[in-house]
Amino acid sequence: MKIINNSLIDLPTPPNISSLWNFGSLLGACLTIQITTGLFLAMHYTADTTTAFSSVAHICRDVNYGWVIRYLHANGASMFFLCLFIHVGRGLYYGSFTLLETWNLGTILLLSTMATA
Repeated sequence: MKIINNSLIDLPTPPNISSLWNFGSLLGACLTIQITTGLFLAMHYTADTTTAFSSVAHICRDVNYGWVIRYLHANGASMFFLCLFIHVGRGLYYGSFTLLETWNLGTILLLSTMATA
């Protein structure tokens, strides 16, 4: 518990930090929501050309709160990329590209995320 307390609650931060620094954490939250809702949707989805549409209709109509899970998943993708672009914009604005190793890793993650989507 002490490790969690020291790294999440009592983490020393500068007093002049802006709200733009929250988007890295929001990316993690959006990714968690995407993975969770994607797993729940995959339990009921059929990837066959003849039954794919009826499986989506089944998720929306017959599965308990299936329509909520589907719309959370659809809108979560938009929120993920919104947070991603704001996160990259913040990095450009504050000059985070001067740390080359971190910036190169972030660029690789950005390109792989865009390729996956």
